[in-house]
Parts: sequence; C-alpha cells; structure tokens
Amino acid sequence: MSMTDTHLEFPCTFPIKAMGLSGTDFDLLVVEIVGRHAGPISEGAVATRPSSNGKYVSVTITVRAESKQQLDAIYSELTAHERVLMAL
Repeated sequence: MSMTDTHLEFPCTFPIKAMGLSGTDFDLLVVEIVGRHAGPISEGAVATRPSSNGKYVSVTITVRAESKQQLDAIYSELTAHERVLMAL
C-alpha cells in the first residue's frame, strides 16, 4: 500500500492492520516488524481478532506515525513477509 495520496497530518495516531494464518506467534511477528519502524510498541496498542472459523487472525497495532515514509516502510515490510496475507 502506498501512502502517496494521503491527506494525513503528521505526527498522528494511525492503526495498522495485518492479517495472516493463525499461529501462536503471528501477533509477535507483526509487532516485531512494526516496531522496527515505529519504535517500542506498548502492550495496550495491540489488538488481535480471530476469524469466525479460527483459521485466520488480524492484528491491529496503533502507532504514532511520524511521516508518510515511515508508514510506507511499515507496509512494504509487512506485505513482503510470506506469513502476512494482507495489510491495511
């Protein structure tokens, strides 16, 4: 996802959602990737939600976004990882 057409004013609070197959550490993977670009992620900033059949899970992390380039880097790394099926 490119943030080229964004009308966000930085810095701002921004939710990042990644979806993948359920696994014991998918949430940790997403936190690790986002944390590389956004710094330490507080425990209260992470929410997980399983799909109705339990096969998939979504992880939403709310970060303080500092720039469009930072968000682009987060989405690029998330979507490049083989375990991440989709990032919003």
